Amino acid sequence: MDPLAILTGFGVGAIVGMTGVGGGSLMTPLMISLFGLPPAVAIGTDLWFAGLTKISGSLAHWRQHNIDARILRLLLAGSIPASLATIASMHLTGITKAWSSALTLALGIALLLTAVVVFFGPAWQRIGTRLEHWIPEQRKAPWTLAAGVLLGVLVSLSSIGAGAVGATLILLLHPRLPTRRLVGTDIAHAVPLTLVAGLGHASLGHVEWSLLATLLVGSIPGIWIGAQLTRRMTERLVRGLLCAALLMAGTKVLV
Repeated sequence: MDPLAILTGFGVGAIVGMTGVGGGSLMTPLMISLFGLPPAVAIGTDLWFAGLTKISGSLAHWRQHNIDARILRLLLAGSIPASLATIASMHLTGITKAWSSALTLALGIALLLTAVVVFFGPAWQRIGTRLEHWIPEQRKAPWTLAAGVLLGVLVSLSSIGAGAVGATLILLLHPRLPTRRLVGTDIAHAVPLTLVAGLGHASLGHVEWSLLATLLVGSIPGIWIGAQLTRRMTERLVRGLLCAALLMAGTKVLV
């Protein structure tokens, strides 16, 4: 096994353990810059990495009743068909130069969007509370469905968005949802979405399976150690480091 891949998996796993986000946001650009994978293959491989690493977390949240089933169903009703439609369009048109450019652009935008989302994290709940004046409870279902559609397209094109962006959209639409249920619902939605999108990319030949296995070997202990380090680092420091890494990665991909 490649020691660099194990170390990369460990480092990204530690960041995920410390912050709860950043897996896809950091892993995809690392696959491109460190391992020389084409953007489409990096995206497909990362979708499997994200889905498999979050399965245990999703099961844990199910057991602890930390998942809002209604919100989850609405998100999946939008994201899964949107993901399938996006993958189907790739199959029908073939991965042309235009698609490759679109994937790279989507990846760069998603990285910068995630940086903004993480940086302004504490403010989203206040904004969501104010939005309740225009989006009352009885009108939230179609908006939640639309959020799922947006996430389905974004994740299928870039492998990014199921974590930080997804949690922010849920928070904006459902600001009174307890934090534990917000996190649990977001993770429970991310697993099927990333795996469906990952299957689609695998059908296009966009997964480097041997590299994926090596990355997972490093990520498992990395997530555990990162969770322990969280107790010793301030939230502001962790958020600042993650934002800086996302901004550098997004700028590099776009440039």
